Amino acid sequence: MPADLGPVGGSPAASRRPARPLAAPADTTHRTPLLHPRGNSRRDLAVLGLGHLGLPLAQAAVTAGIATVGHDPVRAQDLAAGRVPGDGDDAALTAADVRRMLAGGFRPTTDPAELGRVRTAVICAPTPPGADGTPSLSPVIEATSTLAAHLRPHTTVIIESPVPPGTTETLLLPLLEEGSGLRAGRDFHLAHAPGRLDPGNRTQPYAAIPKVIGGYTPACTESAATFYSRLTDKVVRARGPREAETVHLLETNYRHVNIALVNEMAVLCHDLNVDLWDVIRCAETKPFGFQAFRPGPGVGGHALPQDLTSRHFPTRPLRMVELARQVNDTMPGYVVQRAAALLNEHGKSARGARVLLLGITYKPDLADQQGAPAQEIATRLMHLGAAVSYHDPYVPSWNVLDRPVPRADSLYEAAADADLTILLQHHRTYDLQGLAVKAQLLLDTRGATPAGAAHRL
Repeated sequence: MPADLGPVGGSPAASRRPARPLAAPADTTHRTPLLHPRGNSRRDLAVLGLGHLGLPLAQAAVTAGIATVGHDPVRAQDLAAGRVPGDGDDAALTAADVRRMLAGGFRPTTDPAELGRVRTAVICAPTPPGADGTPSLSPVIEATSTLAAHLRPHTTVIIESPVPPGTTETLLLPLLEEGSGLRAGRDFHLAHAPGRLDPGNRTQPYAAIPKVIGGYTPACTESAATFYSRLTDKVVRARGPREAETVHLLETNYRHVNIALVNEMAVLCHDLNVDLWDVIRCAETKPFGFQAFRPGPGVGGHALPQDLTSRHFPTRPLRMVELARQVNDTMPGYVVQRAAALLNEHGKSARGARVLLLGITYKPDLADQQGAPAQEIATRLMHLGAAVSYHDPYVPSWNVLDRPVPRADSLYEAAADADLTILLQHHRTYDLQGLAVKAQLLLDTRGATPAGAAHRL
């Protein structure tokens, strides 16, 4: 039942696990006409957290004609002025995108009172790595507490932030109920819908990505489905919040485990003098049972691998995930080892060598540096005594070991001057064939250069 069409129905205790087959097929809900707002002062949507999850959601909502307010104490002021925040390197949107959103009625704010005037509130707060390396839930808890203080009856609350299974029900639900005096499943709807965006992917727009939803009650699921059907072509109903949360866990760990496998294969193939990139090219012609992953200098991004060995979940660890993390964490060191060996083979020492790093972001064609291996690689090279510089069209300045790293203005001249150039990220602006001609020595960690034009990972 949509949140604005009447009281929330159903008893959470009776309907937490709806009587449906365990292998129920994915449900598809097509877009429905926009619902009419209750008065001029009420907005359809509030997005809490305007980073790599929240901004694309707000953009999709504004494009669909949904009156949207965005709450973020840190970024709202810059966004309201049409600027991408100075700390917003994780945002896939440009300043032009933000200005179009503002023209479409988007209203960024730092005023939490705005949260009490919406029909749907989506929490998109980040979960950055904590001191122990596991995702920190502090931003999510803070956003949830802020919303709870202003929560009104008949509101649909959706969690998109990546959280461990069980968090929505055991941690966030009590915060919402205690802070508002309302009951989930009776006075307001609650659901989890994991973020599934691929930042910078122009072939998969928001509407083309199926949205997984798990509600606290069946009515909660349907209310969230009604909202997302205005944004996406397909809605997939999970059995509940825990299943929806675990979807993100599985998808994230799947990526990290497979990258770890191919990273280990990269090391093995180098030792055996086997061209791994040719192996992958041939293997991916198999029409079943294989999906191609490619090695790299490390694994970055916002989706952290989770083995559930944290204080929040004292449960059986996912041993393969922990092993994958260990393998992937060795890759920056392996890149530096290969770099030093290449320099040595050409009669040069790492100490005093001029090393140019190309592409220091975690994804191509984005400014996002979250978890990018470039930081550790540069640090290790500096500890070896190398003189490190960098080039990246998306990063105007960069600090390593609390001091600025020189930025190359002319790519070709810098590559010709460097003793070793290391491609860490393949931005589309890079002409790798021309670069391979200019560079004295080129190490390609992405397999992007023409065969024989560079040393590959």
